[in-house]
Amino acid sequence: MNELLPLIPVLDQYKSDTKMIVQLKEEVRNLSGVLLAIQEEMGAYDYEELQQRVLLLEARLHACMQKLGCGKLTGVSNPITIRASGSRFGAWMTDTMAPSSDNRVWYMDGYYKGRRVLEYRTLNDFMKGQNFVQHLLPHPWAGTGHVVYNGSLYYNKYQSNIVVKYHFRSRSVAVQRSLNTAGYNNTFPYSWGGFSDIDFMVDENGLWAVYTTNQNAGNIVVSKMDPLTLEILKTWDTGYPKRSAGESFMICGTLYVTNSHLAGAKIYFAYYTNTSTYEYTDIPFHNQYSHISMLDYNPRERVLYTWNNGHQVLYNVTLFHVIKTSGE
Repeated sequence: MNELLPLIPVLDQYKSDTKMIVQLKEEVRNLSGVLLAIQEEMGAYDYEELQQRVLLLEARLHACMQKLGCGKLTGVSNPITIRASGSRFGAWMTDTMAPSSDNRVWYMDGYYKGRRVLEYRTLNDFMKGQNFVQHLLPHPWAGTGHVVYNGSLYYNKYQSNIVVKYHFRSRSVAVQRSLNTAGYNNTFPYSWGGFSDIDFMVDENGLWAVYTTNQNAGNIVVSKMDPLTLEILKTWDTGYPKRSAGESFMICGTLYVTNSHLAGAKIYFAYYTNTSTYEYTDIPFHNQYSHISMLDYNPRERVLYTWNNGHQVLYNVTLFHVIKTSGE
């Protein structure tokens, strides 16, 4: 019982933060609801001032949600097999920035020279293999480290270290950029190979790229990226050899690395970008089909998406939340 006593102030703070979020939501809802009507009656200066108030409230709400939502990975559930389809290698995903009403699924079979992306209307349609449209990319992809983020596909162009942002609605390349000095074409892949040199990821903090360079001696490099321009904002050298990693994924600014892509794999290493520190971990997960070639976290759904030997699989995650008060 005494061991539980320290949790009491944490739970009290959680209740307080939850109440504050509800209040902030109501303020944002009220302001947004009357914004257009007020615009007609007020001058431009007053309207802009009101807009700033709304933006400030939204920023406060987002900060509270991040405070409550982020945490340290402590466990991974048993696998949930959604479908068995495609080849041994591939990627599938949903848009991490889409509203809750948007349940589209994107499907990319194979790990190199592919150009065909299938867009399914819902997860149920994906499970049944029906109701999809096809996108034909202008450049073939390499690896399986693709992500869909805010209506665009981010991927590595085949036989290059060029990263591409492809906008689905316009069916065109929005921007492409060379990831200077990054290895490609199986120079620094994960342990399973498959041209997995460059791996895009999205978490609660935005867009990331994981790769390595000769200058980093083959160790995993993590770069925070601008999703509009694909410019690198900041880079960390984790010190972990990429060829020894099975796969990796980001949660709340922390890179988690598996020690294998085969049966018996576990989450073995964590690198914390907020403190530039690392630790070795021992988080098991059930690699049911014994060959993982894609592993990505979706912050909207709080699940891991996996392509495992021709099976599309989900894992739920358990996060330990440390809630800090403003005085800490």
